[in-house]
Amino acid sequence: MLVALAAVLLWLAPQGEKIPPGDPKEPSVPQIAPGPASPAIEAGFKPLFDGVSLAGWVGDTAGYSVEDGAIVCGPKGGNLLTQEVYGDFELRLEFQLSPGANNGIGIRTPCDGDPAYVGMELQVLDDSAEQYRSVKPWQCHGSIYGVIPSKRGALKPAGEWNTQTVIAKGSRIQVVLNGTVIIDADVSEAAAGGTIDGRDHPGLRRHSGHIGFLGHGDKVAYRSVRIKEIR
Repeated sequence: MLVALAAVLLWLAPQGEKIPPGDPKEPSVPQIAPGPASPAIEAGFKPLFDGVSLAGWVGDTAGYSVEDGAIVCGPKGGNLLTQEVYGDFELRLEFQLSPGANNGIGIRTPCDGDPAYVGMELQVLDDSAEQYRSVKPWQCHGSIYGVIPSKRGALKPAGEWNTQTVIAKGSRIQVVLNGTVIIDADVSEAAAGGTIDGRDHPGLRRHSGHIGFLGHGDKVAYRSVRIKEIR
């Protein structure tokens, strides 16, 4: 009778999560789950933004805020980076530009240094604005800054939401904007004879690093940010 009672009490006791042998009890990086403002995540993808906080992000967290389910770069926003690092991946997100806004998406970047050179910066720019009429092709939206110009014409007007996919696999980078492929290039080949801007871009040789939003003090909003690692 005592044995049976003990078994019942054990069954009723709270059951903790089973952790495989050798695994830490606490993950080093917070696990992000979709918040109430986030859409369903596609199979194989995980959210980088929970829709309600900047959990899982480091760097200039003071320069960004969360508004209406989006990460918003403020007037003094700089570089906001994922806490985790990624090598080969498919990144999907939505973004909204304010008129004349300038920002960037950093990939495979370290925490220190200018991501446009020590990593790679995919330009985020309202390149139809009057002040940018003289920008170089490798400065237009979606371009790998200083290295590879993008195809133009797929960006929606400021104030509208755009969808963008970035696929990084080895040295090949592909960017799809609103269903149009605007970048599909091998960065090792693009830099073999020297980059377009004449600068050294050691980040082109990196195999992994942080993903980030690279602010210049203009209002840009990002939402539905999710990633699938390519093994």
